[in-house]
Amino acid sequence: MNPQRAAHAVRAGKSCLHLILSVGTILIAAFAASCGGGGGGGSSATHNAYISLPQAGTIALLRIKTESGQVGVASQTAPVVGTAPVGLAVHPSGKFLYAANSAQDTISIFNVAGDGALTQTGTTVKTGAGPRTITLDPSGHFLLVLNNTGDSISVFSVDASGSLAQVGSPVAAGDRPADLKVTPSGSFVYVTNPNSGFVLGFSLAGDGTLTSLGAPFAARVGAGFIAIDPSSKFLYTTNATDGSISAFSIDASGTLHTIVPNYPAGTAPAGIAMDPSAKFLYVANQGSNNMAGFTIAADGELTPMASFVTGVTSPLFVAAEPAGTFIYVGNQSGNGISSFSYDATTGVLTAVSGSPFDVGKAPGAITMVP
Repeated sequence: MNPQRAAHAVRAGKSCLHLILSVGTILIAAFAASCGGGGGGGSSATHNAYISLPQAGTIALLRIKTESGQVGVASQTAPVVGTAPVGLAVHPSGKFLYAANSAQDTISIFNVAGDGALTQTGTTVKTGAGPRTITLDPSGHFLLVLNNTGDSISVFSVDASGSLAQVGSPVAAGDRPADLKVTPSGSFVYVTNPNSGFVLGFSLAGDGTLTSLGAPFAARVGAGFIAIDPSSKFLYTTNATDGSISAFSIDASGTLHTIVPNYPAGTAPAGIAMDPSAKFLYVANQGSNNMAGFTIAADGELTPMASFVTGVTSPLFVAAEPAGTFIYVGNQSGNGISSFSYDATTGVLTAVSGSPFDVGKAPGAITMVP
């Protein structure tokens, strides 16, 4: 072989080798990406939630790992002194978030970016005194605000831009109301009154008007948080005073009928939530630093799970992912969010690795992005 042909062969061999190495590198990189980058395996996919941090005057964006349920703080809104935001609600479109500023008697409105980041828009909207609990009706047409120290409910219509306009005058909601929920059907609204142990009921009209269902329904003294099943057939309240849960059925008129007035739950039960399938009910026992679990029968009756679950400290609220198998609990002591997976057959909770996850301050409320 002459020198020119030899040099050409060497160059061709180097080019071929370079091509092989390049393809190999691409394949290895693709394989590593599919395996989560080699950091212990698992997908890096995440979804979003928001928590209020009243002591800091901020709202935090949480990134939740879809497969593991692990929680991290991605960003926070700028602190605003004297607001003490508590209640949160995300619009069904996912475009807007509303926060109840309990110390300022206002609602803040935020635009939600594609990555979940929040940008406050316009001025705050005035409400009654001490708003702590807010929720949107299933259609997203109305925002309902429970003015906890003002003993009233304010209703606001929501337009396409997310702006709010008050509907009529605030409606009386009893003495120091604690929680408010709209049925998934959008037909009825219920409010707890801890001092009297009553639940008040209202019908919700298509124009946002609330009409009382009449005499209040008896629960137990200390009636606080409410959970309603997805079919709008059953309602449950936690009763902090005697450590129980009251169970009700809901008929076509919105009337509550007692199933059992006092299922034992734990010490000072607070937050309550059920999984998306409505097979299991979970309760945060703020006074005993544990969680109680129940299975839900077809008639709404509850059967307690065998044991309490620890890993929470002064838990205030409980939330379930709209789609998934994780339960999240807000701890007032320890400034953390506890995360649990649950068994789809038994409902038994198992703490997620690394739980609880520090969020800096005691969380006031959580809302999951639809």
